[in-house]
Amino acid sequence: MKSIIRIKHAYILWIGCLLTAATHAQQDPGYTQYMYNTMVVNPGYAGSAGVLEGTLLHRSQWTGIDGAPQTQSLTIDSPLSNEKIGIGLSVVNDKLGPSNELSLDANVSYTISFSHDTKLVFGAKAGIRSMSVDWSKGRYYDDVDALLNNNISKTKPSVGAGLYLYQDKWYAGISVPSFLRSEYYDDIQEAVLSDRLHYYAIAGYVFDIGDNLKLKPAVLGKFVSGAPVTVDLSLNALIMEKLTAGVSHRFDDSVSALVGFQITPGLFAGYSFDYTTTRLNKYADGTHEIILRFQMQKKASQIKSPRFF
Repeated sequence: MKSIIRIKHAYILWIGCLLTAATHAQQDPGYTQYMYNTMVVNPGYAGSAGVLEGTLLHRSQWTGIDGAPQTQSLTIDSPLSNEKIGIGLSVVNDKLGPSNELSLDANVSYTISFSHDTKLVFGAKAGIRSMSVDWSKGRYYDDVDALLNNNISKTKPSVGAGLYLYQDKWYAGISVPSFLRSEYYDDIQEAVLSDRLHYYAIAGYVFDIGDNLKLKPAVLGKFVSGAPVTVDLSLNALIMEKLTAGVSHRFDDSVSALVGFQITPGLFAGYSFDYTTTRLNKYADGTHEIILRFQMQKKASQIKSPRFF
């Protein structure tokens, strides 16, 4: 009975991966709350908040399906004393079926001030990407098949770069997380394949509607050679400088609800729920994402209201 259930769940996961790949051909992890996890997407963000900050995120995709993707990320960044150079560290753990990928990157940025408000940041990142595959956790594992008994463990370098332009009320950036092509696990073919270069574009703006309401539309575009463009659109509202609520839409994939609370001036907690708009919604219970962000406060008057990005 357990074997039948496992086969059913694996089949459902296969359908989900097929639908996702057919639409996006996504190889890097995706995030719903990308506007609060920017350094994972663009190394130019490092140090731009002007203070030491750390972000912790957990994402459980397609809950209710065995072997569905799970992602955790940890980022820490800060400007140096001259405020022109920023440094950061990012760690991303991504698990799908029998595979596990771990990325560890050091980030550095250099800021050029065009005016008192407008700043252009050049960012770079370098690190390693480790991938392991345990075939015994795969759908088609056979203990007499020599190929499926040969587990995989590989580590390769990664080098990426990005540009990040921002003021207090808006930001825009472009980036390539890694110029060096490595390998990734494809759950559809149950095989390890060569990946493709990913290009990201990100932007957001903060509108002051009143003393107690701010609106922030944001967009994230992902471009992968030979695949359709992936676009995320979101709209968040900051109410009384404490409560954040919003919606998001990933074209041809999902719609999302987001909520967050500024627990203290330096501590923000957020949650998002994704409802898939593909046929996978018959089998999955949705996607959950939790984020915690800490920002050190230098002076009580330095940051008059919580940062919206």
